[in-house]
Amino acid sequence: MAAPRILVDADACPVKEEIYKVAWRHEVPVTIVSNSPFRIPDHPLVRRVIVDAGFDAADDWIAEAAAAETLVVTGDILLADRCLKRGATVIAPSGKPFTPSSIGSAVATRAIMADLRAGLGEGVGGPAPFSRTDRSRFLSALDDALVRLKRR
Repeated sequence: MAAPRILVDADACPVKEEIYKVAWRHEVPVTIVSNSPFRIPDHPLVRRVIVDAGFDAADDWIAEAAAAETLVVTGDILLADRCLKRGATVIAPSGKPFTPSSIGSAVATRAIMADLRAGLGEGVGGPAPFSRTDRSRFLSALDDALVRLKRR
């Protein structure tokens, strides 16, 4: 089996700094995938992939690169579903794991919320603001997931 690696759906990811620190500690390479350039650390374990601005271009790149040894960080439920189908481990920036047993209900809830927003307009809120608890939960989930991947 290949060595673990981390793929990050980076355009709206609030935990990039945390990912770098944990990846360096575990000596795991990180690929930051985005539609636009932004600053990344100058470190041999971190690389950036900038995809074109096409709809879902970053998602498509990540889904194609996902495999059993890959840990994907994304808040995008549909991308999480695609990556799980390729055998990847997937966690949200809040630390919530996406699993084969939980992804079906997450996709369904996403569809219901999209329908509600379409019917009610802006009266239906989005996700709660990102909190310190989310950040702490993410750090723990990332560390645990990397340990599990390295043990496989």
